[in-house]
Amino acid sequence: MPQKAISPRHIKGLIIQHAIHGSSAALIGRSFKIARSTVRAYIELYNKSDLVHADISNLSAESIASSIRPQNYIYKHAKYITLRDRFFQYHHRLKNENTNMKSLWHEYTQNEPSGLRYSQFVEHYHMWRTENGFSKVHFNKWQIGNIPKEDEKILREWRLSNKRGQWERAVALLDLQEGKYITNISRKIERSCKTIKKWHATYIDKGIKYLELPRTRGVPEQIIDNIILKKERIIKLIHESPSLHDINRTSWSLQTLTQAYDKLYNETISMSSISEYVRSEKYTFKKARTVLTSPDPEYRTKLKEITNILANLKPNEKFFSIDEFGPVAIKMRGGRTFAPKDQTRTIPQMQRSKGSLICTAALELSTNQITHFYSNKKNTTEMIKLLEILLDKYTTEERIYFSWDAASWHASKMLYEKVKEVNDPEYRRKYNTPFVMLAPLPSSAQFLNVIESVFSGMAKAVIHNSDYQTVDECKLAINRYFSERNQAFLENPKRAGKKIWGKEIVKAVFKDSNNCKDPKYCR
Repeated sequence: MPQKAISPRHIKGLIIQHAIHGSSAALIGRSFKIARSTVRAYIELYNKSDLVHADISNLSAESIASSIRPQNYIYKHAKYITLRDRFFQYHHRLKNENTNMKSLWHEYTQNEPSGLRYSQFVEHYHMWRTENGFSKVHFNKWQIGNIPKEDEKILREWRLSNKRGQWERAVALLDLQEGKYITNISRKIERSCKTIKKWHATYIDKGIKYLELPRTRGVPEQIIDNIILKKERIIKLIHESPSLHDINRTSWSLQTLTQAYDKLYNETISMSSISEYVRSEKYTFKKARTVLTSPDPEYRTKLKEITNILANLKPNEKFFSIDEFGPVAIKMRGGRTFAPKDQTRTIPQMQRSKGSLICTAALELSTNQITHFYSNKKNTTEMIKLLEILLDKYTTEERIYFSWDAASWHASKMLYEKVKEVNDPEYRRKYNTPFVMLAPLPSSAQFLNVIESVFSGMAKAVIHNSDYQTVDECKLAINRYFSERNQAFLENPKRAGKKIWGKEIVKAVFKDSNNCKDPKYCR
């Protein structure tokens, strides 16, 4: 006897396939999507029946099914006959009312206590729906039937509110009323399906007033005072050394702060709380950076004097930033360069120097022109030599300013006497030279010397990654670098003070926040 009842149409079809076409049970099962055991059972019933080949073609599907079905199925079939008259009403209700098959089956069993079970009820309904060509009804169990006008008015006000919580609840309930699915609403308002179902249940069971946003309670003053006290204690600990609290560290960590706080105040506090309190007070872990500072007591006075000179520099005046580069040993040098990933460039640690050089130079700030020569030593004689070169080169200027750091040979008596000599009116008339004024930088303020920035760019361009064989070869590269740089600023004077040659670490302009001297590129 078949374990599963199938429709008369399927019964007639499988009998035709078996009796007329000779198909196997497996092939028939795949064709009709029926289990092979069910197909074999109906074939066995057909073989035991009185049906002949002519009956298969002439009789209706219902007649064939009633001829081969067992006697106990006639009882079930009678129940289906009485039930099929109700399916149209059930289908209409499923389509237009907020109900489902489970509810309809409960209603059916109240009138027919000995009727079909739920699975049979659903199966027969789907068979009836398929035979009559009705489309499947998609049931939404979370759909809200009718929202009262008073509630709908409140929800529409919430949907226009600037409060996110009210907007979410209003959109969810109004969309549920329209029959939209919870998954689509969840994506729309970016809340979980569980939360939307919770709002649905709250509204159905209790009403709209229980969906209102909870009022935010103020934090008690006692808690606020306690938080402020904890912050003050933590900042006090940060200002103290860990060694004062018997902690063998030179700096604090979150863990050591927790331990010290617990030991000192006999109160437990978590590392996450300490981290939050510390960040709220604008503290963070930072790595120390080595910077150059000037201890000169007249730092601000000298700086103000230089800035005033530059601010009022006339067209027939020139301001020179002066310094020496080196001594630089001529040997193979390392640096950053393009190289294959699988190759590592190495530099011998012990090398024999091929010689050394010192480059004495002056950078004129208004035109960004470099004047340089090579020296054997750093002394006053070389400074006097540079002074004479600049006096001879800038004879058409009315005044020139010399600015340099506080090296001993920059402030020697011999140099000051030479400056006094060239500023003598008789000397100036005889040699047609400009007036010389000194504007020394504050002591230990190499970071303000603009020419240091040019030296850094030059070293990065022609010294790093170099392997010059002679001193003259290195000098030739430096000469070419300064020559090309001077020519570039002669042709493009607007570039002066903006982006200097593209190699300097900062702009070659005088500024109190500059750090022109880069220890990686020059000494």
